[in-house]
Amino acid sequence: MHFQKSAKIVFFTIFCPFFLFSQENKIDEKILSDDRLKLFDYSKKQNEESSSKLRKDWINPITFSYEKSKSDTNDTLKSAINISQPIFKSGGIYSAIKYANATFDYTKYDIELQRKELIKEATTMLFNLHILDLNIKKNELLLKNAQIDVFTKKEQVLNGFIDTSTLDNAILDANVIKNNLADLYYEKDELVNNFENIASGEYTSFELPFLNLVDEQSFLKRNLELSKAKANVTKNDYFSDMTVAKYLPTVSFEANHTQYHQDKKEKLSNENIYSYGLSVSMPFDIRALNDIEVEKINYLSSKLNLKNSELEEKNYYKTKLSKLKMLENKKKIAQDDYKLYDSLLQVIVEEKNAELKTQSDVDILQNSQKIKSIELKIYELEKQIELLNLYSKIS
Repeated sequence: MHFQKSAKIVFFTIFCPFFLFSQENKIDEKILSDDRLKLFDYSKKQNEESSSKLRKDWINPITFSYEKSKSDTNDTLKSAINISQPIFKSGGIYSAIKYANATFDYTKYDIELQRKELIKEATTMLFNLHILDLNIKKNELLLKNAQIDVFTKKEQVLNGFIDTSTLDNAILDANVIKNNLADLYYEKDELVNNFENIASGEYTSFELPFLNLVDEQSFLKRNLELSKAKANVTKNDYFSDMTVAKYLPTVSFEANHTQYHQDKKEKLSNENIYSYGLSVSMPFDIRALNDIEVEKINYLSSKLNLKNSELEEKNYYKTKLSKLKMLENKKKIAQDDYKLYDSLLQVIVEEKNAELKTQSDVDILQNSQKIKSIELKIYELEKQIELLNLYSKIS
């Protein structure tokens, strides 16, 4: 799978409101390094094995013993196989299997959330690196305008039209931009290093993805946090049932096979002794009610946590929607400014041709228009980051 070109994103969406998009969101997990991806594969395999073991926990092991004893009067050699297997635990066996399945689902969603979070982290850094590149270009254009302003004011000072304080302020403004550029260069180097810690290549080797806004119903239906919370409710429900069953009657199948290989005193050799039957047991523990009540509270707490999570995810979606609208409004302002500079530029070029304006006037307006074009691209990338935050929460 390949990402779409970022340049195409900007120019295609420059006059399209974000809420019109409805295609499927896709992010390539190959942005992560192979070692990072292998860790998630190991976590998934570990979850499978742990859940498989948990499903079999109700099955007791078969015990084999081999005994040799020697004394002055007797030498004995015997082996024995013992089985004590619960076959009825007042619903506890069924609940144990269901608990194992729910635990598998809970851990599966947790692993997927971690995987999505790391992909989001890497992809966010990728977007921010492109934003940094655009901000560097923007500040380079601002510096060009500041240098033109310094040159113009210098000429005006030399000709006696303005005092030196105005020139000094222009020089200070230019230096502020230079310092901003120095900060941006460092910030980019730092972010490149952080990106390469988890990514499978240099940031320039990746094309930016294009994400679309998912509707609220789909966001909640496919929400991994809510799926994990629901699995936790189910898990705690079955564990509560298991806890109750622990203090109810248990029916077990008992079997024993003992073979005497040698017994000098009794003169037994290769004699087999078999025994089998059923047993019923029920523990009486004064802590039983406390144990049951604790697990019941855990179950009720997980239900409340699910309810709270549903409210939080709804509001999270609304907050991101508001942020997207805010960025769209800023983008609209930048678009209006771009059009204004375009109309002004046409007039200034005509006046320059008529020798009423200088080339510096034209250059300043051209640079200002380019700055607005860059801001439009930055706003679009910032919108994509907000959409990425939504993507990281859904399956």
